[in-house]
Amino acid sequence: MKYFASGLLFDNDGVLVDSHGAAVEAWGQWASEFAPHVNWNDPANAGQRAEDLVRRWIASPDLFEQANDRINQLEQDSAHATIALAGAVDLLHSMVDDIWTVCTSANTNLGRARLAAAGLPVPKHLVTANHVQRGKPHPDPYLLGAERLGFDPADCVVFEDAVAGAQAALEAGVGLVVGVSEFALATDADIVVRDLTGITFDGEVLFIPDKNRLR
Repeated sequence: MKYFASGLLFDNDGVLVDSHGAAVEAWGQWASEFAPHVNWNDPANAGQRAEDLVRRWIASPDLFEQANDRINQLEQDSAHATIALAGAVDLLHSMVDDIWTVCTSANTNLGRARLAAAGLPVPKHLVTANHVQRGKPHPDPYLLGAERLGFDPADCVVFEDAVAGAQAALEAGVGLVVGVSEFALATDADIVVRDLTGITFDGEVLFIPDKNRLR
């Protein structure tokens, strides 16, 4: 499959990197301390900012800051365990800076740490939870990503794995949403691929091998 585009916008966790094990450990510890009653591992929570999840589960304004600081610390401490997913290293290292970026729900320190731990470049126009007032599923991260690259959202392609992220991309009006992994089959992505293996982009033509498509 070939698709004409100006820029690529990537979610990070579950698309470029595997941080699941570290996240399970961090959130499990956090829940035991602050909210043992919540189902923090519900797939519906995937792709959302930690700040938004904590605010949903911690009713006390006095406790919110402490709880939010704690999950940030736990996730930062586990960032070293992040690894690159198939195809991510080759794809990102093959592209120049101004045609791609990452739009992650992680905070800036965590996003950078996970990319570095996985051996992936940190993009010049990185968008994190700290840069937007509203996180996914709102369109703000992808609107800002396109803006920072200097492109119309309609000329961009988003790579996502989570329902909230795909919804954010669609609401941003991007040209194409590519779901990544079997997990993304539950999203409204236009197409779904197994991973990023064999995908190339030269700033004009995005090539996705048909053999890597799941939908």
